[in-house]
Amino acid sequence: MPRPLLVLFLASLPLSGCTCHSTGSTEVGVLTRKLAFAGLLGRAGVQPEVYAPGATYLFPAFVTDWNTFDVSLQNLAMVKDPTRGDRAQEDDLSFKTVDGNDVRVDVTVAWQVEPTRAPYLLNKVGENVEEVKEKLVRPACRSVVRDVLNELRSEEFYVSEKRFAKASEARDRLQAVLGPEGIAVRQVILGEHRFNPDYEHVIRDKKLAEQNSEKVRSETRAAAEQWKSELEKAKGTVFQQLAAAAGALDTARLTADASYVQNQKQAEAIVAERRAHAEAVRKQNEALAGSGGKALVKLRIAEALAGKQLVFLPTGKSGVGVQTLNLNQLLGALSAGGEASSSPPSGP
Repeated sequence: MPRPLLVLFLASLPLSGCTCHSTGSTEVGVLTRKLAFAGLLGRAGVQPEVYAPGATYLFPAFVTDWNTFDVSLQNLAMVKDPTRGDRAQEDDLSFKTVDGNDVRVDVTVAWQVEPTRAPYLLNKVGENVEEVKEKLVRPACRSVVRDVLNELRSEEFYVSEKRFAKASEARDRLQAVLGPEGIAVRQVILGEHRFNPDYEHVIRDKKLAEQNSEKVRSETRAAAEQWKSELEKAKGTVFQQLAAAAGALDTARLTADASYVQNQKQAEAIVAERRAHAEAVRKQNEALAGSGGKALVKLRIAEALAGKQLVFLPTGKSGVGVQTLNLNQLLGALSAGGEASSSPPSGP
């Protein structure tokens, strides 16, 4: 048979029977070519193309295989209760703590297939998600999570912060191991843990004692804080009273200072006034002490004698006479109507 006819014949064989393949809403498809006919149909083996979810595809029959992988979130439940786990038996992780006690822990790992890595998983691991879980995900999870958790001490399993930190560390380690294989590890969830019953009783009693001790310490701290609050309140009251007293003292001091200044000014004014008056009197005395004063005295006497009858008494030479004349007494006697002779007294 000529070569062109042979090629045409071989090319028509796959088309003689085709089959339909589809993917679910959360599935991707991977095609495997069993025969390539010298490259006419492409490369033989698992094809690198990934077929999208929710579609139907037509491929030649007999010379191709079709596999699908669920790319939705999967849970690997390794727990003691068979009704909740992936095994019909106790499947929780069993290991020793760093201080040597036996412990069993329920662990659930949330993971999913990276869609673009489905051809790699088909070629290297398994034909579907279940095989990938059993051959790759499960062994890695049991090994890595156990290695992370046995770094805890027995008592630290009762501390939620410690457990959460180790769960996060386990997720990171699993992602480092499974990520290159096409598995995305979303979360590691640590469930119930179980120690030997006798040891668990000891731990529970110790934790209860610690809780009671912490309660007493909390109450002590609360009482101390209450005392501090009362002390601060008392200090505030005292400071307020001191401030009020200081304000009253300052007010009294200012009032006294103002009164002192006012009285001082009044005293200075009085002293100045008295000094001026004294100076005026002194000036007047100085003026009266001179010739002007004598003239003024005479003027005042003249004014006092104005309209008055004057009587002059001569002095006698016989030894009887008036040596001094008290004009005031004389004027007083005259104004009183005393008898006085209009004629001069007779001599002896």
